[in-house]
Amino acid sequence: MKRRVIVRPLDSPLAAPALIHYHTRRAMKRRTLVGIVVALLLLGVMVAVAASILHGGLSSRAKPTRIETVIARYARHLAIPANARLTQNPVLASTEDLRDARLHFADHCAICHGNDGSGETMIGGGLYPKPPDLRLPQTQNLTDGELYWIIENGVRFTGMPAFASGGGHGGTQDSWKLVHFIRHLPHLTAAERIEMERYNPKGPNDQEEEQRGIGLGGCGGHGFRSRK
Repeated sequence: MKRRVIVRPLDSPLAAPALIHYHTRRAMKRRTLVGIVVALLLLGVMVAVAASILHGGLSSRAKPTRIETVIARYARHLAIPANARLTQNPVLASTEDLRDARLHFADHCAICHGNDGSGETMIGGGLYPKPPDLRLPQTQNLTDGELYWIIENGVRFTGMPAFASGGGHGGTQDSWKLVHFIRHLPHLTAAERIEMERYNPKGPNDQEEEQRGIGLGGCGGHGFRSRK
């Protein structure tokens, strides 16, 4: 009596390649589906970011949304080199250096940031994004090295220039002094603000009034040379 041999599909010589082909196609379909989902998510994020940025058209009067603010701060963090972030301030915070920095800030920075660092000025209010309130934790929590790097290199797509390029800025020592003054801003006194007002940039009318002796009083011009 002959024995009947039953050949299962998996025992066939053609079964293994077919099975491999089947699982390969399933894996490809799965990867394709995942790719489509990821692409749709990225597209959704891009649309949300674009809508966030263009929510006020191209007007600089608009206020940055929360998404835009978070992205900008994260991008700023990534842009500052790690070694710069860890750099320590080599300038001691003496009374004389702090006053130098305060008057330098009044002459060069207050037009956008305000003497008190609030950013509530005519120029600052018209920028996009608006200057940050330098007294708040978002700025005060930055390291000395980060503040120095921002002063020296500026911030792209904002009104913050790179002071390392000159423009009456005295160099790296002045930038480090300004770091000390930024730390001091939350404790700025009324007397210090009044002194700073004398060093704020003035228009032709103000200058003419000073020459006539009916303005704020002669301050001897601007810059460190007038503060000695």
